[in-house]
Amino acid sequence: MKTIMIKITLLSITFCALSICAVAQETPAPSGKSFGQGVAAGNLLPIEKMESAMGDKKTAEMKVTGEVVEVCKKKGCWMTLKTPSGESIRITFKDYAFFMPMDVVGKKVALDGIAKKQTISVETLRHYAEDAHKSAEEVAKITEPKKELAFEAKGVVILN
Repeated sequence: MKTIMIKITLLSITFCALSICAVAQETPAPSGKSFGQGVAAGNLLPIEKMESAMGDKKTAEMKVTGEVVEVCKKKGCWMTLKTPSGESIRITFKDYAFFMPMDVVGKKVALDGIAKKQTISVETLRHYAEDAHKSAEEVAKITEPKKELAFEAKGVVILN
């Protein structure tokens, strides 16, 4: 009886694994203008699923897509993507190795890199506000660190 139960369990596990492989199809590498290392073929998640895909991890490698709502006005050294909740997710670029064009706002992008749950210092938040050409009064109002989701991209592809 024990042998039958073991065989049934192994058969069930094998069936589940094969089902997952059949459903989880890898998407081809996205096409468009590429920056950094580009985006390799793989599962592209919409940006709003980033946090749930991370689970309890503070960092996770993944590929995501989303619409750009803001880009650093100094030289394109960061951008933010829109989420359905109205919050934006800040995107930085690995090793400061590449920058985004200023006209990328409103365009859909694919990113390959590391999703992060982090706390941003007051100093860094003020730096971001200055990069975005916020007024001195707006910058001065930043007095507390902020917990946020962020993404460090090693590659970006502008999809439209």
